[in-house]
Amino acid sequence: MTQYTPQIEPTWQTIIRLLRWDKPAGRLILMIPALWAVFLAAEGTPPVMLVGVIILGTLATSAAGCVINDLWDKDIDPKVDRTKNRPLASRALSIKVGITIFAIALGCAAVLAFYLNTLSFWLCVAAVPFIIGYPLAKRVFPIPQLILSLCWGFAVLISWSAVTGKINFATWLLWGATVAWTLGFDTVYAMSDREDDLKIGINSSAIFFGKYVVEAVGLFFLITVGLMAYLGWIVQLNLVFWLSLFAATLVWLWQYIRLRNMALPRAVYGQIFGQNVWIGFILLAGMILGG
Repeated sequence: MTQYTPQIEPTWQTIIRLLRWDKPAGRLILMIPALWAVFLAAEGTPPVMLVGVIILGTLATSAAGCVINDLWDKDIDPKVDRTKNRPLASRALSIKVGITIFAIALGCAAVLAFYLNTLSFWLCVAAVPFIIGYPLAKRVFPIPQLILSLCWGFAVLISWSAVTGKINFATWLLWGATVAWTLGFDTVYAMSDREDDLKIGINSSAIFFGKYVVEAVGLFFLITVGLMAYLGWIVQLNLVFWLSLFAATLVWLWQYIRLRNMALPRAVYGQIFGQNVWIGFILLAGMILGG
């Protein structure tokens, strides 16, 4: 009888998993608000080179964020069903390798930041403590998803100022919409981990809002719609944008209604998170075509 020998994953595939490049939804959902900002600030026609820098910058930044998250959580992740097989949690990669990859990813983001103007560059610098500190927030801060939302907000500030060299009222409207949207979809994502998080004693917005968590998610999405609508009016976007916002609002309403079923399987929360990637791209198309 032939004995079965389990296949060993190549190191490069393990690194891909560490960077979460095997799960593109989480990478795209950071890229989206950055693209919202660059296209709105440039009134639909940003420089191609700048768009490329923004795209590469979000990929490098999200990679660095994933790695530092796993470095901080290497002893917590094995206790959570969703994260126990991550490369650093399972010891498929060493801590030394993790630190090296983090430094490379952050270094790539830094090189790209030098392409930007002075304001955008220093906003990149200001974002670094939030990126590094977010994984620690769950240990001491009741709503760590707010810190993540502020990280997403920097994508708006950096990209908008990279086009215009300044931040104005419309920028802050988009920033607020992005923070509220991120709080919404990341609270949904956290809902799948509530039992594990309670057992190991870490915080999340899904735990903080308790029995009102679905209402909180609905409120965050409602704030997003309101700020997006105000933004669309301020920058005088046309019917295409309003149709995209209407479509997004319908999907968010459907998600809210679905979340009211508290007996949802864990996988559904991840599906709703993924749907928000498509919502983001629908809104991006509305912003580009509605300018």
